[in-house]
Amino acid sequence: MEFEVLILGSDANAYYMARCCYEEYHKKAYLIAPFGMPYTSYSNILNISYNKNFWEEKEFLKTLKEFKLKHNNLPIILISTNETYTTLIAKNKDILSKDYLFNYPDISIVETLSKKDKFYTTYNNMGLTIPKSIIYDCSNAKNCEIPFSFPLIIKPCNVIEYNHIEFSGKKKIYKIKNKKELKTILENIKKGGYQDEIIIQEFIMGDDSCLFDSVVYVDKNYNVSFITFAQIGLQERSSSMVGNAAVLINGYNQFGKEDEEIAKIKKFMEKIKYQGFAEVDLKYDIVEKKFKVLEINPRQGRCSYYVKALGYNLVKVLVDDLLLNKSIEYQVLKEEVLLSFVPRRVALKYITNFHYKKKLLSMWKKNKIVKPLNCKEDKNMKRKLFLIKRYFKYFKLYKNSYWKE
Repeated sequence: MEFEVLILGSDANAYYMARCCYEEYHKKAYLIAPFGMPYTSYSNILNISYNKNFWEEKEFLKTLKEFKLKHNNLPIILISTNETYTTLIAKNKDILSKDYLFNYPDISIVETLSKKDKFYTTYNNMGLTIPKSIIYDCSNAKNCEIPFSFPLIIKPCNVIEYNHIEFSGKKKIYKIKNKKELKTILENIKKGGYQDEIIIQEFIMGDDSCLFDSVVYVDKNYNVSFITFAQIGLQERSSSMVGNAAVLINGYNQFGKEDEEIAKIKKFMEKIKYQGFAEVDLKYDIVEKKFKVLEINPRQGRCSYYVKALGYNLVKVLVDDLLLNKSIEYQVLKEEVLLSFVPRRVALKYITNFHYKKKLLSMWKKNKIVKPLNCKEDKNMKRKLFLIKRYFKYFKLYKNSYWKE
């Protein structure tokens, strides 16, 4: 059956979704974004258009309506790559479902996941273990009393609002050492224009190898199709990317208890009547000996391309579910697969867990490695130069990282 794929966004997530489409169906996906990013701008495997006002709801709906009119003869699979687009789709489900095929939860669920204060308050007693947290309101300046010890983590509750502002010293996540630093950072965020609430959270002890990534797909009938469970060895270290996996191994876990945690995730997703892809970020608390869920992103994550190496092309999953009405029998994807965004030398130098490093080296030698941005069929020379520069930039980035274990 003929169809089109429309991807919203221009980052690494958008690129590998376009790659999934090209590798499975040998066709170019369409992409719309407010501005270009090198991940996609230099690509030969997709069709790109830009609209600087695309984040605005009226313009968003107008642009999608115009796209549909130009491609009215075929069904269109609609794919979000970040919280802004997921929220806009979920908020306008009734309008968009007349023209597009997509699988996202209701807006009430999207908002409780995207807005971190709502996530911690709504799901605190829903079977998942969540870190100790308090909420600080930037619009109501006051002294902040912390009921747990330093160091601690702070991050914005309203990710969408925070992502759309810029200020000096802005970071995705802040690791705070003491009260003085906490006061300075909170004042800096408020002066930068952020007026919503902030999560102040306990820092869970453990290096990057205590972090885990779980990709879940829930079909249009609210049934979980598959779940992955990958141990992260290294996270990104730039101010805008920390918290994202740079290296992970699916099917590898030094701490055990994954079957119990996977069962919890499955039960939770089906209980709240979730739909579509989700990325669950976890950290194993080496003191309390348990997994804690840091957040759940209501879409596939930046590193979710490794699911394809496990036999599930992410675009094909959507096409089978939404267009062909094919159901997927529930699977826990346990095959070992290594994903890396960084050079091997960077991984070996900055991963501090000896046993994880040994496992990574073994898999790298066997060439059991997935690189989401390296598509052989994408032969654009500018893109190849971008990837080479990016490769060497990682050495400097990790050496000068603000985020230390």
